[in-house]
Amino acid sequence: MFDPNKSTPKIDHEEKCSGQAVYVSDITFDDILYAKTVRSTIAKGYIRAIGVPTLPRGYHIVDHRDVVKENYVKMILTDWPVFAVDRVNYIGEPILLVVGPDKRVIDEIVSAIQIDYEEETPVFDFVNSVVNKSFAKGDYSQAAKAAKRTIIETFNTGYQEQAYIEPQGMLAYLEEGGKVTLVGSMQCPYYIKNAVINTLGYPEDKVRVIQPAVGGAFGGKEEFPSTIACQLATAVVKIKRPIKMIFEREEDMLVTTKRHPSEITLEAKIDENNKVLGIKAHVSLDAGAYIGLSGVVLSRAMLAVTNAYTINNLDVSGDVYVTNTVPTGAFRGFGSPQMIFAIEMFMNHLAKDLGLDPYQFRLNHLVKQGDLTSTSGLYRDPIILKDMIGKAMAISDYQKKTEEYAKLDSFKGIGMSWFLHGCGFTGDGESAHIKAKVRIVKDEKDVVHLHIAAVDMGQGARTSLKRVVAMALGVENEQVVFDYPDTDLAPDSGPTVASRTMMIVGGLLARAAQNLKDNWKAGERQEIIENYQPPQYIKWDESKLQGDAYPAYSWGVNIVEVEVSPVTYEVELKGIWSVYDVGKAIDERIVIGQADGGITQGVAYGYLEVMRHENGKLRQKNLTDYIIPTSMDMPPMETIIMDNPFAYGPYGAKGAGELTLVGGAPAVALAIENAIKRRVNRIPATPEHIMELLNNE
Repeated sequence: MFDPNKSTPKIDHEEKCSGQAVYVSDITFDDILYAKTVRSTIAKGYIRAIGVPTLPRGYHIVDHRDVVKENYVKMILTDWPVFAVDRVNYIGEPILLVVGPDKRVIDEIVSAIQIDYEEETPVFDFVNSVVNKSFAKGDYSQAAKAAKRTIIETFNTGYQEQAYIEPQGMLAYLEEGGKVTLVGSMQCPYYIKNAVINTLGYPEDKVRVIQPAVGGAFGGKEEFPSTIACQLATAVVKIKRPIKMIFEREEDMLVTTKRHPSEITLEAKIDENNKVLGIKAHVSLDAGAYIGLSGVVLSRAMLAVTNAYTINNLDVSGDVYVTNTVPTGAFRGFGSPQMIFAIEMFMNHLAKDLGLDPYQFRLNHLVKQGDLTSTSGLYRDPIILKDMIGKAMAISDYQKKTEEYAKLDSFKGIGMSWFLHGCGFTGDGESAHIKAKVRIVKDEKDVVHLHIAAVDMGQGARTSLKRVVAMALGVENEQVVFDYPDTDLAPDSGPTVASRTMMIVGGLLARAAQNLKDNWKAGERQEIIENYQPPQYIKWDESKLQGDAYPAYSWGVNIVEVEVSPVTYEVELKGIWSVYDVGKAIDERIVIGQADGGITQGVAYGYLEVMRHENGKLRQKNLTDYIIPTSMDMPPMETIIMDNPFAYGPYGAKGAGELTLVGGAPAVALAIENAIKRRVNRIPATPEHIMELLNNE
């Protein structure tokens, strides 16, 4: 048990003593209270009245009236309330907390609360645009005039649930002097700290955030934990007792952020030599009830418009729409999976419309070093994608199978995607907003401690970042200690998102470690702080979305083979082959693990994972209704990492985590398309959708 007046949870110490990972649900206090959220049961309307029963002694209600300063969750904009005030905008919106010592009594109180609503007609279609962005490259109007043919297609993608093992959870308590401390399952300790500071109006030194073990996240614990943190911080300031709130799986799935559903329309202008002169694109994203991070997700989706191809003339626009549904947000890939699905399918379809071999047509448009990016930046680094494609084709026997399956009515198919992923924050995010900082401390025993805000949520950051420092210092891994992030000790090294952890944070640690090595004083305490400095060549105009959107790109090739049942239309995966360029793998086992998990999520996004709402309420609310792949669903997988070191990354490393997801959906969709001889413009390509395609054409 932890006494908040006498001690702080020593999570790392507890793990070392017990040998077990300590999650937020494992941490408790003698006088702990529990919280449960009362949520809206309608999609849109006004709150006329709230009827609360007489509360037993020791039980409390916490709502917007208890918010100390700002009743919104600080993200990018100010539209997401901590608690609803007089209206609600989606089913599941938090209205109040019930707090007390006995969970069963809390449930009884929650059930007895009556809320009188004045319902309004909810909006579920793309009609209310709240963010609009656009950029251009070259001169699309001139390309249109010179074109001999125009081809237009629209592509649709649905929700995807992160399905992390550990549900959302947070614990709040007061330290001596009224300092608010939060321990929880998270990706971004400083996002939470800054959000709580904003809601409470407290100075920085009166809010502390500690990360325990985290059981998966995939983006789902980027912005959403800030909402829980602001609610619990408000509660703990009012009640002055430790309070814990852990979601059950059903609540977690119904009310947390998902991947944005999208509608993407692409228009290609083709010349007399069957070259794509230009592309006009429009991206529509469903933000749900509040904007959150949707504007940045839109940017990344738009920037991926040309994927691994060079198209000289572009007219790209996009809108974020608010609807009366659960808010959508961060998910591994962050907008890129939607666009890369659309453009990969589109390029294959263009070739077929033109009577050309899709492989050769796509190869003719393949990006190369020295080309301009979609935003007129420059691909400065070597691009080995052509070699990667050749390797993937060889290990999968792609060409032979493509020819064989094209002739036979076998319901077998093979599909290949190639793709890129920008490493780090979009545009000037790293230099203008994050401004990452790391701190390493060598104690008198010459043990080196890493103090950073990077979170290990299962991707192996604690292992790989320690390895970077140990390599730089020339010491054994055991001489380097990476304790869980604690904002009282760790500076803001930025969020654990955007495939930035190894390239950005790892790069800072490598430089800090080299500095320490150059000035090593045995037996003395030494402290090194390193600040992020972007490469001098990076030029970016955020207002125009022009220039170098990312300092570097990782590259990948996925090939997926399937067989579709002609009776049930179920898809069976027969094989997956992948080749990646992540610069240099610091720990190849970790990268392969990321690759296996990433392609599993990506392929499942393309054919398996179904989540839909009915009048604003999600129909899939548990892992029985929402189907994710098991080991029995996945076929043999072969993954190859090809070295292509990046000069500014630690030992040449670039991003790996998100890259391994973004190509899975188009690869499996193309395989299904080739198996059933019908075009797939919507994912997931479920048996029901495949049946429609086969029966309605």
